[in-house]
Amino acid sequence: MIKYIGSKRALIEPILTAVRGALPQGGRVCDLFSGTARVGRALKADGFDVWSNDLNAYAHVLAATYVQADAGHWRERAAQVIAELADVKPEAGWFTRTFCEQARYVHPDNGARIDAVRERIAAMALEPELEAIALTSLMEAADRVDSTAGVQMAYMKAWAPRALKPLALRLPDMLPGTGRATRADAVELAAEVEADLVYLDPPYNQHSYLGNYHVWESLVLWDKPETYGVANKRVDVKTRKSAFNRRGEIGPAMEAVIRDLKAPNLIVSFNDEGYLSRDQLVDMLSARGHVSVVEIARPRYVGARIGIHNRKGEKVGQVGRLRNVEHLFIVTDRRIEVAAAA
Repeated sequence: MIKYIGSKRALIEPILTAVRGALPQGGRVCDLFSGTARVGRALKADGFDVWSNDLNAYAHVLAATYVQADAGHWRERAAQVIAELADVKPEAGWFTRTFCEQARYVHPDNGARIDAVRERIAAMALEPELEAIALTSLMEAADRVDSTAGVQMAYMKAWAPRALKPLALRLPDMLPGTGRATRADAVELAAEVEADLVYLDPPYNQHSYLGNYHVWESLVLWDKPETYGVANKRVDVKTRKSAFNRRGEIGPAMEAVIRDLKAPNLIVSFNDEGYLSRDQLVDMLSARGHVSVVEIARPRYVGARIGIHNRKGEKVGQVGRLRNVEHLFIVTDRRIEVAAAA
């Protein structure tokens, strides 16, 4: 799966332990801010009925692949499609100009491959789930040969060694069984959610996931938008703002989601670099029942460990700290023991 700030790869086991404790007989879990669908995929693999939601198109594609799609139904056909796409002749186009020449996210040789494959996907008129699988394969292939520190706010001054490797498509590691993937605003969707447990992992500070992963958004939407700045962000990054990225709006937005959800159990993942404090979240969640909090210290995302770079990819400083604390807020009527692994 793609490199991602806020990734819960290292927190999967504590999250699964908390969900299993709340739902020992299984049930439906809704992940309202699904991101790369890493948590949703793990829950599906563990036997839960999973509903993954995210507002960004690239995240919806990942959830459609890893949560909604049934591997037993799609694997053979998807393998054929990906093999066909792998044989497409490279042809530079909008992606190469925008992200390989005007910017340097991906080497132009791979940009030409990405352009050609994406155009072929658009022309194939695939069923929605099969198209999502093909787009996931392309997005993950591009991620493996990118030249960034993990976010698409800047790119390396010199090509990263991986960027010089040829783009290679792979069949995504899908799971048998079905789930549900939706693309909606979490605040608007909350009142429609009925589940045994809802997992909330919202944006928590000024860092917009759309702004940080605008290349993947444009690759998935393939709308070839107007761009701006050295990073060549989609122009709608300026207008597609989330309340969760604004200090003055995140509190009311979070309270609205918590209030409207129809679920007896909640798990909230939140970082100590966020706009809301531990005490504020406990106060919000206490209206729904007893709140247990697990603290898990983790290294900060890879970009922080590499250092601060300007928009030309030049290192200009070091971050103030290299570790942060992830909090799991658990609201359930069961006593659950979750190890706070470092």
